[in-house]
Amino acid sequence: MDASPPLLLVIVGPPAVGKATVGDEVARRTGLKLFHNHHTIDLVLNFFPFGSPPFRRLVGEFRRRVLEEIAASDLPGVVFTYVWAFNDEADAQAVESYSAPFKARGGPVMFVELECAQDERLRRNETELRRRRKSFIAPKQQLLELDTQYRLNSRGALDDREDYVRIDNTNVSAADVAERIIETFSLPRVDQGIPG
Repeated sequence: MDASPPLLLVIVGPPAVGKATVGDEVARRTGLKLFHNHHTIDLVLNFFPFGSPPFRRLVGEFRRRVLEEIAASDLPGVVFTYVWAFNDEADAQAVESYSAPFKARGGPVMFVELECAQDERLRRNETELRRRRKSFIAPKQQLLELDTQYRLNSRGALDDREDYVRIDNTNVSAADVAERIIETFSLPRVDQGIPG
């Protein structure tokens, strides 16, 4: 009997909302791999400045190719993090292109949107954990500008979808958010001994 096709769990939200931290917790509990947005950002920053045309092309292509290979593999699936500008049609198209190889194999695609108060995100942006994990940390002013320029949360626009959950994690631990995600989507666990 063939194994189930890999699943894709996309965690979206603005910078410093906790996507990678929550993704780590989900991956640890489920055995899924974590592919967070800084894996590609940090790689390409070695060659091209953030936001430049070559930077954007390479980041998008690397993400697409990695996700295509995972979708074609015998892995159980992947947790992928992404900053989705809901007022930018190119981002919606990118999300669809990242999802397409999983859907083509019949694999489930699920979305988690994290929301957090801006002052808490600004605090999280300065944490040692974030600085250890990422070579590029946007300065406070850039985060504030992104919040002004883009709509980085859906504001409930996707709430009626069955493949989607929105969670305000301002005062909720990453472990508790991960548990809610696992329960919402009935994700398999690898270790029942992990505390909930």
